[in-house]
This record gives sequence, C-alpha cells and structure tokens, in this order.
Amino acid sequence: MEKKRPWWQRPGIVITIALVLLILLGGAAGGIYFTQIPPEQPIQFPHNFHVGVGAQCAYCHTGAATGPTAGLPSPEKCWGCHQQVQKQSPELDKLAAFVKAGDSIPWVPVAIQPDHVHFNHRPHVAAGVTCETCHGDVAQMTVAEPQSGQNMGWCLDCHKKMAPEKWVRLSDCATCHY
Repeated sequence: MEKKRPWWQRPGIVITIALVLLILLGGAAGGIYFTQIPPEQPIQFPHNFHVGVGAQCAYCHTGAATGPTAGLPSPEKCWGCHQQVQKQSPELDKLAAFVKAGDSIPWVPVAIQPDHVHFNHRPHVAAGVTCETCHGDVAQMTVAEPQSGQNMGWCLDCHKKMAPEKWVRLSDCATCHY
C-alpha cells in the first residue's frame, strides 16, 4: 500500500506553484528590464550633441525652476533654433512636420515615478541640486536614459547628505507621498 502524499507534495500542486512563481518572476524581471531601457521616441534627440554645443538643461526644460515637472520645449522652440542652424536631417524633417501641423511632439516619458510618489523639481533646483544628480551625465547620453537605483532609499540618502539640518522634514513620508 502506497503512502498518501501531503497535498503540497502532489505533482499537480507542485507544477502549479512552479508555474505561478515562474510567471511572477518573469513579470518582475520584465518590468525591471523595461523600466531601465530608454523608450523609443518620435524624434531621436541627441542630448549629448545639444549639451555639447552649450544648451543648458533649463533652456529646454523651463518648468524645472518653477514647478513640479521640468516640462518639454514646444516644437516651435526647437524649430526656432533649427531655423538658425539650417541643418537638414530626417529627424529635423520630423520636427518640421510637427511644427507645420501645429502638433506637440508625443515624447515618451523617461524618468517615471510611481503614482504614489510626487516629485517636485522646484525645491531641488532652488537648493542647487544639479540635473546630473538625478538624471545622470546627459552630456554623455545620445538619448535620455532612465537611471537605475532611483528608489525611496536613494532619495532619503541624498536628503540626509545634502540637507542634514532639514532631515526631520525631508524624511517625513508626507513630503513626497501625498
């Protein structure tokens, strides 16, 4: 007479648990992978070139000093510069098409925070935090890339180092989670 196995050792249960774990781990790995690669953009914008010719981050991302989001330049602002340099390329042809149609460029966000996190650029800019601190060395990037390791612990470590005298307020959950 064969001894009856406990329910958790039955082949069907073990296979089901293994499949569920495989799906969950695969989903987590895929999620991590897809949040760490630069998304495909409607126009390839070479940040390294623009920074290399002297364009400051705040020239294009004017909202960083005044509000929660850095914002993006209008196609007309981009076109204003590119009419001066008179350079032709397939990417500039795309820009011209957006300008002619009066459409905004449907950029895909790169630095995405979860819905439960409310990041505001303004106090960081006012405190003298440079763009590179959070966004990496954009002068070396052809396209803007998500920065790995940006999580709550990373932010708290920076707050503790940059403003120890304000640590009580900056470590309060309600500062970023509201």
